[in-house]
Amino acid sequence: MMMLESIDRWMTAMVSDEGSGGEGPDVSMEAVVISKERGVICGTFVVDRLLEIHYPSCSAEWRVSEGSMVEVGGEVLRISGNGAEMLRSERVLLNIIGRLSGISTNSSRWINEAGSMGVASTRKVDWGLLDKWAVHVGGGLTHRLSREDALMIKDSEVLSSRVGDETEDEALARLVLEIDMDTNSFFTVIEVRSVEQALTVADIWKRIQTERESSERVVILLDNLGPELSSLVSRRLEEEGLREWCVLEGSGGISLEEVKEWRTCGVDLISTSSINRGVFPLDLSMRFRGE
Repeated sequence: MMMLESIDRWMTAMVSDEGSGGEGPDVSMEAVVISKERGVICGTFVVDRLLEIHYPSCSAEWRVSEGSMVEVGGEVLRISGNGAEMLRSERVLLNIIGRLSGISTNSSRWINEAGSMGVASTRKVDWGLLDKWAVHVGGGLTHRLSREDALMIKDSEVLSSRVGDETEDEALARLVLEIDMDTNSFFTVIEVRSVEQALTVADIWKRIQTERESSERVVILLDNLGPELSSLVSRRLEEEGLREWCVLEGSGGISLEEVKEWRTCGVDLISTSSINRGVFPLDLSMRFRGE
């Protein structure tokens, strides 16, 4: 239901922006969508929903499935329906498939570079859950879909919650101790900005979980530490017997060219908005023909 509601909101906005004007033949027509480049197709069910709600005379016959690879010149789908509605749907439909397939294709590049290491998107998204879905189709991890999915303690929460002359490290330790484990221990993300903060968070988490006779792990997000310091964090946690209590996530300014450096630094995953933002759409075209 979350996904359908999100799709409907985005589709309504796009269709409204496109408008309902323009001339078009009031006859039955057919068209085919062709890919001009190689890529991972995403958005089939989004387009089906678009046609069902906004262009009901049109129907799609998919030549590829969600997540499949299309080659240059390959057919993506055939569409038939009223000529006027097909012309009105053309740009919206191509924008949707193009953008989502572009993200899926880019996501697959990151995954291929990362090997066994996970790659997640962040909550920096332009099309909300649709971006998250496209990352998933390309093989990436979606992380949190919304703030409700998991507790995340960021540096902004730490700095804004300091009491009196409390230091940043002291405030961070206090916030970890105050976590409601019954509600949040299954998925909690804590951002750290130094090796010492990572060790402090892991030690507190281990003590709390041991007292609860539980075994949940905490996600420690290594913010802008880079591969070298992240590797040090992983080694220190191993030495202190804390590594098994953590999922280590590297984040902050990671480029595709740097992914290979991260593969050997001991983190479980990296997260980046570059997997879905500033990505070129897959180049597609719709070719019309009369019946």
